Amino acid sequence: FPYAPEQFWQLIRQIIREEFTNNEKSRPVVTSYETPGLIYKPLYKMAEVCTMFHVTKPTVYDWIKHGKLKPFKIRSRVYFLWQDIQDLLHLPAD
Repeated sequence: FPYAPEQFWQLIRQIIREEFTNNEKSRPVVTSYETPGLIYKPLYKMAEVCTMFHVTKPTVYDWIKHGKLKPFKIRSRVYFLWQDIQDLLHLPAD
């Protein structure tokens, strides 16, 4: 056997670490608002809308106040429809 047992196990550990690192780098990034298996996600949470538009909650509340987004409350949570978000994305600039 060309390696001492300790040297062999050290090489095995290094190979495993490299494989894990390569696997993490090649994994596709899935955002929180994407749902595997669906073409689109039907409802979005407030945090997801904020992330998509890179805005804060007060901005989204302002959009609601001015009628740009319609909230749907389910129990204690606020959701937004996918179609409403698409309409807001394609809204002409004022």
